[in-house]
Amino acid sequence: MALVLRWLRPLPSLLHRSPFLVSRGLPGAPQGCPALLLEGCRQCVHQVLLSRQLATKKAKGKGQSQAKVNISAALVDDIINLEETNEDMQAVIEALKEDFSRNISVRTSPGALDHITVLTKDGKFPLNQLGQISQKSPQLIIVNMTNFPESTAAAMKAIRESGMNLNPDVDGTMIRVPVPKVTREHRESLAKLAKQSTNKSKEALRKVRSKSISQVKKFKSKVSEDTIWLLEKQIQQMADEAAAEMDKLLAAKTKELLG
Repeated sequence: MALVLRWLRPLPSLLHRSPFLVSRGLPGAPQGCPALLLEGCRQCVHQVLLSRQLATKKAKGKGQSQAKVNISAALVDDIINLEETNEDMQAVIEALKEDFSRNISVRTSPGALDHITVLTKDGKFPLNQLGQISQKSPQLIIVNMTNFPESTAAAMKAIRESGMNLNPDVDGTMIRVPVPKVTREHRESLAKLAKQSTNKSKEALRKVRSKSISQVKKFKSKVSEDTIWLLEKQIQQMADEAAAEMDKLLAAKTKELLG
């Protein structure tokens, strides 16, 4: 045993001087990069460590958590703006929140009608730009179309097709919008509407993800496969987190509507 240990002792210094190891770059290191096994640039070492972190997932059993990617946006800014991608995804979430607040509520308020889009011969306009909206009583909302009487029929159609379970009627240029009673059927209808709205938002989220991944793939011939793979994982991870946030919003809204 002592003889074996004496023979192995000089191996570290021999390995350090080995021309094979000194000249071998890190996997995925760009051409000319001084990322050597013993002296690596921070960027390439960072990429390799991330690759190894993700690779450990394959060795884990079922049911164990997946390692997360966390790429510094500054390192890949010349490939894609990850902060901008995140902002686009957050904008989709905020739009869903606003839709839930404005359009999917047990109690219909005048403000819920403001941004109903009316298609006229001159283009599309929010309802509150064409008519004056007010609440005459807890059970009745009035839309005064005196300023744009020619758009009264289009406004009626837009209100009826808004998905808010509204059934307006008209008296000249005055549109009367009865506020639906809060029945179980109405609550269930709103819950279905919330689900549909969430699905539409997830579709918008998928478009943001696909656009970002397509941007990354444009650099396949310029950067390493590891870098492309890590970026795709990062974008997918961001999208998954945004979708999970949407699911939480839907669950909370459904509980609010159905009790």
